[in-house]
Amino acid sequence: MKRYEWISSSPEETKDFAEKLGQQLEAGDVLTLEGDLGAGKTTFTKGLGLGLGVKRTINSPTFTIIKEYMGRIPFYHMDVYRLEDSEEDLGFDEYFEGEGVTVVEWAHFIEDYLPEERLDLSIHYLDETRRKITLDAQSSHFEEICEAIMK
Repeated sequence: MKRYEWISSSPEETKDFAEKLGQQLEAGDVLTLEGDLGAGKTTFTKGLGLGLGVKRTINSPTFTIIKEYMGRIPFYHMDVYRLEDSEEDLGFDEYFEGEGVTVVEWAHFIEDYLPEERLDLSIHYLDETRRKITLDAQSSHFEEICEAIMK
């Protein structure tokens, strides 16, 4: 595992950084997304969607758990916060091993279902406008992607 860190000074920078990441992703890629409430997880996810060619408005799937979008490949956005005390398997493997890219917010609630090869991201407040984005590449595939976008 290799760790990368990037500092964003605005929501626009966060979105642009995520868009660059989204352009590098391919079918079967799984990303986890953790962070402080209001730190920019949805902004980051919107940028990922742009990088994947999604034209629809992306918003948090808090009440539906999973939202699907079409871009150059399918994009699956999960918010599993409400599954904290659940033992229910919602067919995660179908998404994680599927035709698209999956991003999972609050992924620690479904840790047992996550694939080993993934990119773990976290976003945390530094101050009013700045956020620290940490990327933990869990495979050489994600290390290569991180190296490409950190240039």
